Amino acid sequence: MNSKHVLAVLFAFLVVSSTAFAVDVGACRPDPVPFDDTIGMGMTAAATVEARERGVEIPRAEVFYSQYRYVVGYHGITSLVDELGREGHARQFGVPHAVYVSDYADAQLEVGDDDYLRVPDTPSTYVGWVAAEEAYFVVGSRARTPAGEAIVPFSSRSAAEKFAVAHGGEVRGWDAIRATSFDTEAATREAFESEVRGQHQWAHRRVADAGGLLDRPVSVVVGEDAETLARAVAAAPPNTTVRVPPGSYDANLTIDKPLTLRGAGNATRLRGDGNGTVVTATAPRVAVTDLRITGVGGTLSAENVSTDRADQWDYRVQLGYGYGDAGVTFDSANGSLVRNVSIDTPSNGVVVRWSPNAVVDDVRVNGSDDWQDGFMGVMVMRSRVVVQDSTFAGGRDGVYTHLADGLVVRDNRMVGRDEMRFGVHEMYTSDALVANNTATGTGMGVVVMTRPTGNLVVGNEVRDSYSGVNVGGRASYVAGNVVVNNHYGIESPSQTTIYERNVVANNDVGLRASSLIPTNRVVSNDFVDNDRYVSASLGPLRVWTAEGRGNYWNDAPGGDTDGDGVIERPFQPSGPVDSRVDDVSGATTLAESPVLTALRALQGVVPGLRPTGVVDEAPLADPVRPAVVANVTDANQTRGR
Repeated sequence: MNSKHVLAVLFAFLVVSSTAFAVDVGACRPDPVPFDDTIGMGMTAAATVEARERGVEIPRAEVFYSQYRYVVGYHGITSLVDELGREGHARQFGVPHAVYVSDYADAQLEVGDDDYLRVPDTPSTYVGWVAAEEAYFVVGSRARTPAGEAIVPFSSRSAAEKFAVAHGGEVRGWDAIRATSFDTEAATREAFESEVRGQHQWAHRRVADAGGLLDRPVSVVVGEDAETLARAVAAAPPNTTVRVPPGSYDANLTIDKPLTLRGAGNATRLRGDGNGTVVTATAPRVAVTDLRITGVGGTLSAENVSTDRADQWDYRVQLGYGYGDAGVTFDSANGSLVRNVSIDTPSNGVVVRWSPNAVVDDVRVNGSDDWQDGFMGVMVMRSRVVVQDSTFAGGRDGVYTHLADGLVVRDNRMVGRDEMRFGVHEMYTSDALVANNTATGTGMGVVVMTRPTGNLVVGNEVRDSYSGVNVGGRASYVAGNVVVNNHYGIESPSQTTIYERNVVANNDVGLRASSLIPTNRVVSNDFVDNDRYVSASLGPLRVWTAEGRGNYWNDAPGGDTDGDGVIERPFQPSGPVDSRVDDVSGATTLAESPVLTALRALQGVVPGLRPTGVVDEAPLADPVRPAVVANVTDANQTRGR
């Protein structure tokens, strides 16, 4: 059979079989489903958990799409509206078949003194669902959710007007709401790059400010003015320096006033008794510098601490992660500093809790050889801090964060002696900058969990690990990273996140597209010599092209015929043929055959025939970062990979 006959048969098969995928979206309206069964978007996990623990009501929505098999649930009407208006949304999901929003007409809503919405738990209260086009929305009231403004929907105009009279705002219909932008995402490259610069500038200021703590005058010298270290600390006036000459000193001490504790580098050793934390600071503006610390206790968590914060939703997390033994602990020690300190520890190196503006600088933490036996190099809890220029060898995680929004982790080195669990591990942490760190031999180099937002993961290098960079949540920026010789180079369980200028080379799988929601922008990345370009078995087709340009895929078939730097042929890195062009003889010829060209054309116009996986409609002819690609390629050839 010649190629014309093949094409004719193929076309007839596709036209007939495509009717099996046709859906009459107007035939019936699906019923709402339990919200827990939806694919969630909008608001961070921290915000929704806090709301649940405090009894705060969050108006919700769920959407059935014509081209998406899962029901998508939205925490907050503002996030729903902005996502529906996002460029490319309709192309990825299709048109909304049905949109439901919370119905508070029978809910006896209250707005507390804190402006949060609450629903009394009474027999007469009922929160149901109403079709969005039939709802009335109160906008501009004083009602808030943990994420900001609350748009409050009702099934009856009278109930909406009653709420507006009591709490302010005005009543609008669905068309007016759809025409409004609430700026809940603002995930643009320019905004992200500006935020990266702003975060570095903030960190520079914090480091400079903390550095001033080293200029305090010496008031007490251990061994000259006081017999022991503890007596020296007790005798020193606030805002002075206790100098600790070379030698070994018994520690397990608490500093409860602004003070600088300064040794002579590794020649000065503070020796704990193997139980508890060696140095604890409970006052602002404490500096611990130029020391070596040993004898840290092995306790990884606490069972009995102050219950002052027992009503907080994360109290058990605090006990389990923030109160273990450490070389240095800052507790309510705002603006403190630990610098040029080496810590040998079976548990934590440095713990920073409730201590904003603290700085951890030029610290080396030597943890356990087996990560399951150790804990965190630096544990940061509910504090915006700077962790920089430090080395973490062994232990469980290099840097672990919990509710540490806005912190900066930069220019650090994470080395798994066998295999460290995670290099940088963010939990419930948004708007953080993780920049220019290197990680080798880790389970994951950089991992961001628990649905945060606005994180900046830039310029990091991860090698010889299970996963290089794994960023969850939404509206984040993953750019300029180099991931080499890992199982997964990058994993992307995130939403509305930008991935650009990353060099993904020599991994078993270059990028694992693991989110069921195909809203990420993946452009201007270099994929080189990975065993598999991508893994994307779940969810609909992802289009990794924007503004007429996609990514560089080594050995992608086709050519740049008009000199614009773009190959004149779409590339499907997850497809059965394109995925093998760099390692199977004849795959390139098959990929450019008329039959497959016709199939790709039909898949682009018949919705039911669109494959899952990834397509790059404008693959790049040359690497985005050629010098980095050349260095990575040369290095791996030298290693014999």
